[in-house]
Amino acid sequence: MVQTPSKRITLEEFLKLPETKPANEYIDGQIIQKPMPQGRHSTIQTEFSTTVNLILKPQQVARAFSELRCIFVERSIVPDVSVFTWKRIPRDGNGEIANTFSIAPDWTIEILSPDQSQTKVIKNILHCLDYGTQIGWLIDPNEQTVFVYLPKQQPQVFDQPAQKLPVPSFASDLTLSIGSVFGWLLQ
Repeated sequence: MVQTPSKRITLEEFLKLPETKPANEYIDGQIIQKPMPQGRHSTIQTEFSTTVNLILKPQQVARAFSELRCIFVERSIVPDVSVFTWKRIPRDGNGEIANTFSIAPDWTIEILSPDQSQTKVIKNILHCLDYGTQIGWLIDPNEQTVFVYLPKQQPQVFDQPAQKLPVPSFASDLTLSIGSVFGWLLQ
């Protein structure tokens, strides 16, 4: 849902607004509210984050964050899952994870909701890829399909249960197939 203010607002003005649930994003001067996650979306989001964190977090390789606001290059987006390599996770003066992430994630994952614009989601993935993201996934639970986006390459489509999904090089210990991702909906 696009919320068009009476005048165009800046990113700085947007960031002063109170947070909403579901989250608002700031894209090209517009405020766009994400849809409220439903069962399939929430299940895949939770299981994906848990799986990444079980495999990559203990070795301090990377960490997955759900619904994390990422602010970079005049956008404020909230990917369903953002994965950051360990050394790129913003930290405060105490070494704790910072509240503000002013960089693109290393891996962005979006899960399409029934009423969500696929075009808007793809634009966010492409924006991330333009500013340093290594790989983007668009997961479509209704079609049981994953579209994989890599910088300056044609998207790849995965829709067969045995197909192994590509992951960024830092996540080589993570093995996921179409069957395992959509199998989470049966558990």
